[in-house]
Amino acid sequence: MLVYLRLLKESFAFALNALRSNILRTLLSLLGVTIGIFSIIAVLAAVDSLDRKISKDLSSLDKNTIYLIKFSFGPTDVPQWKREQFPNVKYDEYTYMKGAMTNTDELGYQIFTKRESIKYDSKTVTDVNMVPVSYEFIDIQGLEFEKGRFYNESEANSGSKVIVLGNEIAKSLFDESEPIGKNVRVYGQRFTVIGVLKKQGAGLFGDSNDTSAFIPVNFIRQLYGDNNTSLTNVIVFKPNKGVDMGAYKAEISQKLRAFRGLKAGDSDNFFINVFSGFTDLIDGIILNMKFGGWVISLFSLLVGGFGIANIMFVSVKERTNLIGIQKSLGAKNRFILFQFLFEAIILSVIGGIIGLLLVWIIALVLTNVLEFEFVLGMGNVLLGTLLAAIIGLISGILPAISASRLDPVEAIRTGM
Repeated sequence: MLVYLRLLKESFAFALNALRSNILRTLLSLLGVTIGIFSIIAVLAAVDSLDRKISKDLSSLDKNTIYLIKFSFGPTDVPQWKREQFPNVKYDEYTYMKGAMTNTDELGYQIFTKRESIKYDSKTVTDVNMVPVSYEFIDIQGLEFEKGRFYNESEANSGSKVIVLGNEIAKSLFDESEPIGKNVRVYGQRFTVIGVLKKQGAGLFGDSNDTSAFIPVNFIRQLYGDNNTSLTNVIVFKPNKGVDMGAYKAEISQKLRAFRGLKAGDSDNFFINVFSGFTDLIDGIILNMKFGGWVISLFSLLVGGFGIANIMFVSVKERTNLIGIQKSLGAKNRFILFQFLFEAIILSVIGGIIGLLLVWIIALVLTNVLEFEFVLGMGNVLLGTLLAAIIGLISGILPAISASRLDPVEAIRTGM
């Protein structure tokens, strides 16, 4: 064991000597490994950070949440011309389904509408994502408050002029002053601020709650009516835990078809979108991104492997005389083999560490510049180091074998 530790120490010294004696040549040889490790770990770190952000943003939503709407969240066999004829979901359908559905924890109604400006005294915030929803959404979306509250059932049903502001909207309008109870202007009318949401951070799918404002859905219905084609309505179902999703979707379909008067031969004129299907789609995209990163990066690692092999063949040639002396003093072939293998691995790992340092620096810069946390996890660091070691091992096999098979007499004579 002590012999191999000494061997490892000597190999490390030889690797450092190779770096010192010809820095440019060695660094150019290691460049392929550096770029390959950088590419793979950068892609994996970015995808892992994206996955973590998605999981955080969607953690408040149950994967079994169902969206009843005239659009499909994913690919569909229904032709476009037919989808365009689908009617909007109506408020009376929401009230009917609320009373008719079984095994339902919460059921809410939302209208997608255009963006607006919100004013307070001389300050104006433009391009605000307005979210008209029913009162149940505090439980469906798991909204968390920095201060204040969400509107109640009475305020929601009457279409009261109350508003819940996202964190950034509130700070832009009120700075450090108290927003609760203040009046803001939107839709040309005064709304009373009753709540401010906790800071969420940048959103990946459309708007973050930080740049949104929640108002009672019935205010928008009173303002625009129920037949406005510029609005898109959705009924959101949160089924009880453990419910059979197939049976639950069938119940939604059966009851809405009956309410709309669809006959047995008529096809559905609505879509039942399960949130888990959307998350599965996202997981598939993330998996493809990882696969693409691996494919691209493996070419760089292949080039890096040739670079390591090249520098090791040069090292064998430069140290032929030393190899002959070692063998004449009793060094076995296995000792010479491991010496060069360890050296190749150490050189490759040095190149990999440089690549990891580049990823770490870029992650720090992007995290500070963008509202997005790039994380270089310990798992990716270990993976990068392991990959570099494997590349070094594979690349060093042929040079190490050639060194171990040298005849000691011929090796000493060659070096003279």
